[in-house]
Amino acid sequence: MKKSILFWIVAFVLTAGAGIYQRLTGPTYPLKGETFLKDYKINYSLDRSHSGSTHHLVKIKVRSDNVTGVLEWKRYKTNDNWHIQRMKYIDGELVGSLPAQPPAGKLEYRIILTDDEYQVLIPQDKPVVIRFKGDVPTYLLIPHVIFIFLAMLFSTRAGLEYFNTNPKYDKLVYLTLIFLIIGGFIFGPIMQYFAFGEFWTGIPFGIDLTDNKTLLALIGWLVAFYKMKRSSKPYRWIIGASVLMFVVFLIPHSVLGSELDYNKLDQSIEMKK
Repeated sequence: MKKSILFWIVAFVLTAGAGIYQRLTGPTYPLKGETFLKDYKINYSLDRSHSGSTHHLVKIKVRSDNVTGVLEWKRYKTNDNWHIQRMKYIDGELVGSLPAQPPAGKLEYRIILTDDEYQVLIPQDKPVVIRFKGDVPTYLLIPHVIFIFLAMLFSTRAGLEYFNTNPKYDKLVYLTLIFLIIGGFIFGPIMQYFAFGEFWTGIPFGIDLTDNKTLLALIGWLVAFYKMKRSSKPYRWIIGASVLMFVVFLIPHSVLGSELDYNKLDQSIEMKK
């Protein structure tokens, strides 16, 4: 097998692995687990993200209609009282609903199941936090994902080019920058606007880690691009930019993402009255 082909395979595996890891460890990935009520096991999957302006349905499978459930929820990071809603038994599931929230609004919720004198809290440690967002059109989402994946792929491949007998970085660096700019700074902000009503919530306007890590990756590759033209040993900068981009994109998606401040929202509503 040619060394170049091997490098492409390694780059693809590393990129795909990083993407899967980022997805599965992010705060918007459903919270899955299991618990026991009376003498049987209950598996659950609780959503932590909701798209659109509709209510969010919370469902959990139970063995019979003898099991009752209560859904408790309140706005995130507020002193609100818990809202209590009795869940309905429908086709083997207990179903409740969380009210729709403005974009970037968050609710925390939990479920209490009861069977005779037995009772269990789900989840047991702390409530689930779900973030609401606007619908992002598929025609924006798909190219965004593709371009970001290609940027990661070419970035990783550029770093591996160092191990070639006669490394050629130019095309790999150009393509990395092109895909990163298109995916992260054209499609990214447009998606952000559809989801949360803001084009950019990173530095200097906020602390959105997704925006900030994309910006950091771009800075790293712009420096590498400059050094490729000026330095006698550009591989140091290219490897550095490749490693930097790989590390920052390992950070789970949506960490420190857009978040509605309900306290400010309430104050604004009061002032308008």
